[in-house]
Amino acid sequence: MKLHRDAPNSRSLVTGYGPGYVAINSREHRSSLILLPGRVEPWRPGRFDDLAASDVEAILALAPEILLLGTGLRQRFPKPALLRPLIEAGIGHEIMDLPAACRTFNILMAEGRNVAAALILETE
Repeated sequence: MKLHRDAPNSRSLVTGYGPGYVAINSREHRSSLILLPGRVEPWRPGRFDDLAASDVEAILALAPEILLLGTGLRQRFPKPALLRPLIEAGIGHEIMDLPAACRTFNILMAEGRNVAAALILETE
């Protein structure tokens, strides 16, 4: 019996991460991004402190069922006013550090969920 690794090209799978980078399908990205099951979108905030209402609006436009906000190397919580549009739109959200957001994205994507991971890639 031959076994083949499942590597569907249509899904965005986190295959690695570390300080300042995340690998999607083995391709390294070194700037913040929004990860969806079928694509990767650039995202503006370069640091957690740069997170603004317009960044949340970019996520709303993608209409995910669940948002995983990866806040960099450590878990940090944005101001509640920034999250209010997500609540009003009925989008579930979790705030996590980058590694937890990457792992959770892979699990939820494998379950077929309409998930987005907004990942802030910081080196400090």
